[in-house]
Amino acid sequence: MTVENLPDEQEMSIWDHVEELRTRLLIGLGALVVTTGISFAFAQNLMEILAAPIGGLQELQSIKITENVGVFMRVALLSGFILALPVMLYEILAFIMPGLYPHERRWLYISIPTATLLFIGGVAFSYYFMLPTAVPFLVEFGNIPSRPTPSDYLGFVTNLLFWIGVAFETPLIVFILAKLKIVSPGMLLKQWRFAVVIIAILAALITPTVDPVNMGLLMAPLFTIYLLSIFFAKLAT
Repeated sequence: MTVENLPDEQEMSIWDHVEELRTRLLIGLGALVVTTGISFAFAQNLMEILAAPIGGLQELQSIKITENVGVFMRVALLSGFILALPVMLYEILAFIMPGLYPHERRWLYISIPTATLLFIGGVAFSYYFMLPTAVPFLVEFGNIPSRPTPSDYLGFVTNLLFWIGVAFETPLIVFILAKLKIVSPGMLLKQWRFAVVIIAILAALITPTVDPVNMGLLMAPLFTIYLLSIFFAKLAT
């Protein structure tokens, strides 16, 4: 093995690593602040888009004087997080990159846009497929008239969008774990029954209701993601 194929040999003290980590975390936080500030310009439009499954913002009723401001900030923060995600991922990966081999670094460069696309894909799935089914069920359940507050409705929607987006990162996480020899395709394939149980538990925690329709609507793509993760693990080996 040639010298150029080895990870960087420059020695750093533990405090040097801590200082580098601190700097990269501050850069990621700074990116989040900037993108959240930019999101203020179109947060109102995003609120209208998020309220579409329930019939628009006019179907919501605010009961607290600061409620509208709070939900506006929440939506802007979610938008800012999505926009800042590539920068935050790069800073995290750049911190661990000096200890990797060149071929491993190439995979990390590919993982940054992949992670962003996976997260956006999860957000799109929950918005276009889950919310149109879940929201009418919740609002019309029991034939009782319901008019949610903005904080209740938009808090529920942004929470669902965020966690489904995170769940869609599973193939990439498995790929990295396989690269580090922590998991293998055979191990994941052998443990598929346990995966189904875990997915059912996650679906019960994430989904707005525990009815079979909404849980099945979430479990099906999560299990598909698990199978896709096995394929990613195979690519990594």
